[in-house]
Amino acid sequence: MQFLILKETHPGERRIALLPAGVERLTKAGAEVVIESGLGESIEIQDEAYTKVGATVTTQRADALAAADVALGLRKPSRETVAQLKRGAIWISHLDPFNERPLIDALAAGGIQAISVEMIPRTTIAQKMDALSSQANLGGYVAVIMAAAQAPKVLPMMMTPAGTLSPARVFIIGAGVAGLQAIATAKRLGARVEAFDTRPVVEEQVASLGAKFVKVDLGETGQTKDGYARELTDEQLAKQREAMAKACAQADIVITTAQVFGRPAPVIITDAMIQRMQPGSVIVDMAVETGGNVEGSELDQEVVRHGVKILGHGNLPGRVPEHASQMYSSNLTSFIDHFWDAERKALVLNADDEIVAGARITFEGQIVNPLLRKRWNLDTEAS
Repeated sequence: MQFLILKETHPGERRIALLPAGVERLTKAGAEVVIESGLGESIEIQDEAYTKVGATVTTQRADALAAADVALGLRKPSRETVAQLKRGAIWISHLDPFNERPLIDALAAGGIQAISVEMIPRTTIAQKMDALSSQANLGGYVAVIMAAAQAPKVLPMMMTPAGTLSPARVFIIGAGVAGLQAIATAKRLGARVEAFDTRPVVEEQVASLGAKFVKVDLGETGQTKDGYARELTDEQLAKQREAMAKACAQADIVITTAQVFGRPAPVIITDAMIQRMQPGSVIVDMAVETGGNVEGSELDQEVVRHGVKILGHGNLPGRVPEHASQMYSSNLTSFIDHFWDAERKALVLNADDEIVAGARITFEGQIVNPLLRKRWNLDTEAS
């Protein structure tokens, strides 16, 4: 079985799909691995590092796509890339399937078996494959470092001959993977940290990291079976904003991480709340790529509103590309290891497996993912 590891073509993307260590695991298992020349240059890994562990290097992208049984990427493929894959090939990468209907239709029409890493279920057995969590973890770290660099205050308390400097106040909205890492990072840097989440169940995790959990009575909220926050009603959102306005007004740094899987991010911080914040304070909108939690935030822009700097940079994990690539490479190889048939030396994706059922988007010319079929009413259309 031939694996193809593609060089990323998205502007500014420095992360890569597979490190040499990951390629070595595949070749030792009996797979044939082809990499696109220059795959690792963005993180200073030369082609020779891959050839040393058994990979073949190609400069002919189209020919390699046509020959590959399995193609691995980090970003979603272009329409041109999909057209060059042979029918029956397996494609594995981020796909953003809920927002990419034309791409999903093209994958189905091309007879591609597409696996979306974002859709891998959050189960114990799939934990090592969870690319969404591994990248969000790094994003939470980067958000704090970026905010600290922009804030007009130092984060830790400092006792100096010139007097005592009070610790900066950091308020983090959302205590999922990204939020918890942001809390941990801000605490390590010495800040006074508060956090809020719609799920009361995470209060203990927030407290264990040394932060104060801001309690807001929203009524029934809870979380999905995969651990994501449920979408709030308009009434709950209004009550949440009212309660958080005070915390934001006291904060030097606010980091928002609230996202609803498969839907636009909710607007949590309004212009009126920003007006109440201290001039010079900083907001990092980690949800900007899915619509944003902050009114007025703009993708890949730094905006100043009412004296408050709003950072809307996308692809935060891409700012630490070496470690982001290391984690993503591990996620992919863990997925492949789980479904590798040693006797046949092939990747065998069993439709009855819950991981395959959750992550497989297209197969044999059809959109097969149950969540997408429900979202797009495909079963109704078929009947």
